[in-house]
Amino acid sequence: MAQIVAGYCRRGELRAIGGGKAAWGNGEVFELFPQNGDYGEINFTAEKALALMDRNEVERAVLMQGSMYGFQNRYHSELIRRYPDRFCPTCTVDPFMTDAVQTMEYFFEKQGFRAAKFEVSSGGGLMGCHDPFDLAGPQMRPLFDIIEVHNATVALDVGDLTMPSHQPWSLARIAEDHPRMKLVVCHLLAPMPGRKKELNLSLELLKKPNVWFDLAALPKIVAPGTYPYPAVHETLKLAKSIVGADRLLWGTDAPFAATQDSYEHLTDYLMKGDAFTQAELEDVYYNNAKRVYFDA
Repeated sequence: MAQIVAGYCRRGELRAIGGGKAAWGNGEVFELFPQNGDYGEINFTAEKALALMDRNEVERAVLMQGSMYGFQNRYHSELIRRYPDRFCPTCTVDPFMTDAVQTMEYFFEKQGFRAAKFEVSSGGGLMGCHDPFDLAGPQMRPLFDIIEVHNATVALDVGDLTMPSHQPWSLARIAEDHPRMKLVVCHLLAPMPGRKKELNLSLELLKKPNVWFDLAALPKIVAPGTYPYPAVHETLKLAKSIVGADRLLWGTDAPFAATQDSYEHLTDYLMKGDAFTQAELEDVYYNNAKRVYFDA
């Protein structure tokens, strides 16, 4: 979600240029917002999201920060107050900022945030802007300390296993060192076709009481595939067999993921396979995320 697109990553700045398209600083142009009338020409606002959610019977949503959209902390802080029962907005900082710790404290103590998101992937996040660093090291540790003090949640997008940012061992250490902090690993570690063994080992490593995995953008990541994405369902069966259905959180990654398929398909594809029972679907779609992001 973005009030104003002000992204920054390894390709430089990102700006909306109209028609749902955006341009990186290096001249690369791509579709950021689907052009079907449900999103926007130059941004994707809370009101647009609520209309989509209501039409698809989605009660609540977590608003993730992303490098493509740029920091949305001020807009997200407004949404905490405007729609407290519909959204869980996240905050974020660049850990290399001089005042990163003080800024994170402000977000949690003064602005009412209860979750943070760090897009650290080498492809689209902090390790595209900075040299690779240890996620469990000194840059991030003070920020995790703040989140833990508030018994809050952090979501980390670490990219896929070809990237230096993909550090399941560091994620395990973070979880162990911050047992009161809820840790969500985005995109189920971005599984790659033909790399089932690595996913298996990483999930085993991260099978911990304070770790969850969101399923956002899996239809886009586990490609090629068409709705209802049978390859995704096979991956979900593996994940469930290791960490359990109570550790998995449904998500769409709209609007960007919706440039590939409709929000409706991103919403209902889990019901079109056999990875989960009806009771498990209720957990994956609703109960798990409520516990991780919305319950105090």
